[in-house]
Amino acid sequence: MPRLKTALRTFLSLAAALLLLWGLAVWGDVSAATVAATLRRIPVGTWCTALAVHCGIYAARSLRFQMLMPAGERPSFGAVLAVSAAHNLAAYVLPARAGEATFVLYLKGSRGVSTGAGLASLVVSRMLDLATLSAALAIATAWLVGARGWTESPATSWFAVGLLALCAGLLFYASFAGKRLVGLAQRLVRLLGLGRSKLARRLIERSEHLGDTLQLVREAGGIPTAVLLSLVVWGGVFLFYAILAGGFGLPENIGFVEAAFGSSIAVMTNILPINSLAGFGTQEWGWAFGFGLLGVGRELAISTGVGVHLVQLANVCGLGLLGHLGMALWPKRPAAPRPSE
Repeated sequence: MPRLKTALRTFLSLAAALLLLWGLAVWGDVSAATVAATLRRIPVGTWCTALAVHCGIYAARSLRFQMLMPAGERPSFGAVLAVSAAHNLAAYVLPARAGEATFVLYLKGSRGVSTGAGLASLVVSRMLDLATLSAALAIATAWLVGARGWTESPATSWFAVGLLALCAGLLFYASFAGKRLVGLAQRLVRLLGLGRSKLARRLIERSEHLGDTLQLVREAGGIPTAVLLSLVVWGGVFLFYAILAGGFGLPENIGFVEAAFGSSIAVMTNILPINSLAGFGTQEWGWAFGFGLLGVGRELAISTGVGVHLVQLANVCGLGLLGHLGMALWPKRPAAPRPSE
């Protein structure tokens, strides 16, 4: 039965990706020949530069994962890098963010890191990602509206800036909250009357250990370093997209800030829990919408969005396979005892 459910979910996500891409092609009047011509346009040197930046992003992200683990269970940087690369392949390719759990499984299976420690590192990392992405999009939008008078409806744009800044602030606070975050979530569940079911009670009980581990991460003092690394990670992400955007032929007036704005919207649509297989369709729609707001024509925005996605997918697959190879070759470490033991 589990295999049947997995096969059905994969089929549905593939069908959704094909439907979204077909709708995008019809809407933008983009043919396969146009996409192929766009792919041939990018110089090899540009791809290599983007790949080097991509490797730097992986290194910074892995170091952040490492800093967010309790010192007593913290694996070496090389081991975390291998796990992170392998996990990113699953998280990027599998639909509905189903691959996220592999980080905890890979850490426990290959490095003996407890489930709580791995989950705490992953949860805080994702909150920092969303906080930094929201802050970056708020800053880019504010710059485009204030410095360039980019939009005809500045009031709406400034409202979006304020909302994004508020989300970023709340998420940064949640990252530092430690055990208080779990307590707030439990109180919210009870306040909404959702804690009466057996499943809810079990989740609340299990969240206690996650809260203890989050508190250990907070007390270890690694979160400020993780915040700085998040800035490095997302600076690298926007640089990666800006390099490819220029290489695939977006106009010269699309600079770093513009690329950060357009790609941020593409990333946000791709991290939704309803995304399709490998993010195809959802990421392209976000890219076309974001760069369309900047005045890029539909055909160019869609063809470059597909090209960037294919390059990114190739990089993720290559680095993910190297990560799996690294996990296989790295000597396994026995499981660490829980903090309470």
